[in-house]
Amino acid sequence: MNICTIGGSGFVGTRLISLLKDGNTVLNIDKAPSQVHGFFTQIGDVREPVSFTSKLAGQHAVILLAAEHRDDVSPTSLYYDVNVDGMRNVLNAMDAQGVKNIVFTSSVAIYGLNQSTPPTETSPKAPFNHYGKSKWEAEQVLQEWVSKGEGRNALVIRPTVIFGEANRGNVYNLLKQIYTGKFLMIGNGRNRKSMAYIGNIVAFIKYKLESGFSGIEIFNYVDKPDFDMNTLVHEIYRNKGKPAPKLRIPFQIGILGGYCFDILSKIISKNLPISSIRVKKFCASTVINSDKLEASGFERPVNFKDALQKTLSSEFVK
Repeated sequence: MNICTIGGSGFVGTRLISLLKDGNTVLNIDKAPSQVHGFFTQIGDVREPVSFTSKLAGQHAVILLAAEHRDDVSPTSLYYDVNVDGMRNVLNAMDAQGVKNIVFTSSVAIYGLNQSTPPTETSPKAPFNHYGKSKWEAEQVLQEWVSKGEGRNALVIRPTVIFGEANRGNVYNLLKQIYTGKFLMIGNGRNRKSMAYIGNIVAFIKYKLESGFSGIEIFNYVDKPDFDMNTLVHEIYRNKGKPAPKLRIPFQIGILGGYCFDILSKIISKNLPISSIRVKKFCASTVINSDKLEASGFERPVNFKDALQKTLSSEFVK
């Protein structure tokens, strides 16, 4: 197939292109050059349709990865400029070039935090931040596009937090804090976390591209089991060969400290590694239902514990 990734110069796109380039013709469009796949990459921005519309000619499928996703994006309008208007621009460009198939990486952030039961794909949407709100709005734009018919097909994947080798997101920051001795547990640690390994999620995208999808198909993506934070932290310390610290910071103190860092961040006009949103996300339970994924026929290449071990060995064991 001719496959175009949009926003593929980042963590997910780099691993995905590495998997897809054997047997397919891959084009990556991104506003930033790819450090790994420069040969496949051309510069374009989802906010500027003229920069990429003509490049979609002859593509069998588009994989839309481009997104504003950090917790500290400013101004917040960027979430909607990129995630929502960017979706509209990509779909209009696809229509102009006759491309009928799109894969969209959304997020479980659309469900909100601390749900009483693990959300399924049809659960109510209650995003708690602008990232989640903009992803849900982008999904609605996509659903409207598919409803026009004429052979339009969309695969929507809602991944939970993604980790793996070379990732520099929230999971990496947690691992780094532990390995550098700067970790403090906030809360009681009984909150459970659904997580996703990069090698598995890109394999699922490849699987669905090959097996096909029609109309609009939506999948939560999670790698089980769901560890609570105590178990996850103990597993990491076990790999490090040291006991987990017993000192804990009560949530109320932790969130107060997060608000203080929010104020300091505004005063010095600099993003800081600690914020109230990050404290809330760390202490929240984010268990996601994956029954539909389990019934899809997809077999994960790597189990969760082995994926965690591979990540730790790659990043911290020298």
